[in-house]
Amino acid sequence: MSAYLQIITGFARSGVLGFGGGPTVIPLIEHEAVKKYKWMDSDEFGDTLALANTLPGPIATKMAAYIGYKVKGSSGAAVAILAHIMPSIIAMIGLLGFLYTYRNSGIVSGMVQAITPVIAVMLAVMAFGFFKKASSGLGKKGMIVTSGLCLLFLEVFFIHPGIIIAFILTLAFSYGTYLSRRQKLAAEEGNELRKDASL
Repeated sequence: MSAYLQIITGFARSGVLGFGGGPTVIPLIEHEAVKKYKWMDSDEFGDTLALANTLPGPIATKMAAYIGYKVKGSSGAAVAILAHIMPSIIAMIGLLGFLYTYRNSGIVSGMVQAITPVIAVMLAVMAFGFFKKASSGLGKKGMIVTSGLCLLFLEVFFIHPGIIIAFILTLAFSYGTYLSRRQKLAAEEGNELRKDASL
């Protein structure tokens, strides 16, 4: 199967099955990109998702654009976006009248209620994977503290997720830069001491 056909198949499938909006689509895209076609590993997917959340626009199309670009450049990004959104556009045009007519129907309401636990489990599984990844990098205490602070900012202070992600990325970059400079200075000092000792 060619790379373009894989992109079309993977993102069309996630677009068709992604009932309920952006958050429900993410585990489906992860399945296609990480597990099925192996375009990236789970760490890169998590990093891409975090960065995509800081940008404006629907999360699913941003993920499609990035992954498509990674696989086949600009044309791959365009194909991925179209493959992801076209099934929804066609379905909405075809079913708009039906959905409007039966929008207050108990059947439609029951469908939504029935799919909600499935979506919750999918998101929980993906969240558990992210927690494991965070624990390996930050340690359990660091992961718990960071998660608690994020929950506080989101649910108590109602700060936009993009602002929180941008702040944490900036903090991590600054801290990483500080550590790198510190290690560089320590290495230079060690070299100078060795030179002095040799003299």
